[in-house]
Amino acid sequence: MFSVGDEVVYPMHGAGVIQSIEERAVLNEKQTYYIIKMPGEVKVMVPTAKAEEIGVRNVIDGESAQKVMTVLEKDSTEMSMNWNKRYRENMNKMKTGDIFEVADIVRNLSFKQKEKGLSTGEKKMLLNAKQILISELVLAEKRELNEVESAVESKIEKAYEIHANTVKDTIEEGNVVKKLISLN
Repeated sequence: MFSVGDEVVYPMHGAGVIQSIEERAVLNEKQTYYIIKMPGEVKVMVPTAKAEEIGVRNVIDGESAQKVMTVLEKDSTEMSMNWNKRYRENMNKMKTGDIFEVADIVRNLSFKQKEKGLSTGEKKMLLNAKQILISELVLAEKRELNEVESAVESKIEKAYEIHANTVKDTIEEGNVVKKLISLN
């Protein structure tokens, strides 16, 4: 059970703080709701009885936040080459509410954006995933928004430099197919 002032995560919106617990009549049915203040001026009403079912959970602790940051430092994980399939797979990851999966999406899509660019849908997904990730890290680490944004971008930049150099080295070593053979 949460109480007023608790920090919570609502997976598809990011992290917020429960401002109050109120009883409201919606469609002539009285229920108790968490009133959650999300990043910006957004407020979300979540029925307390269904909070866990729809993905409301406590914000990660500081130790877990550091582990999330290490996900951003790693090389990208395998993703489908088909943007449509990749989008669906990433959306399913985001829906889990697992912040480590969200960090993986942020890193992978950031790399993809630097290499080839992203579709409009994937650009929106990257922005949403970053917002979810950063909002939770702000609360978990009790740091300022701009400080966390800078740290996330820095980790991604450093990881991408290593990734790009690894790819370059692989090409220079001749471990890449240099000629396409027609199957006709």
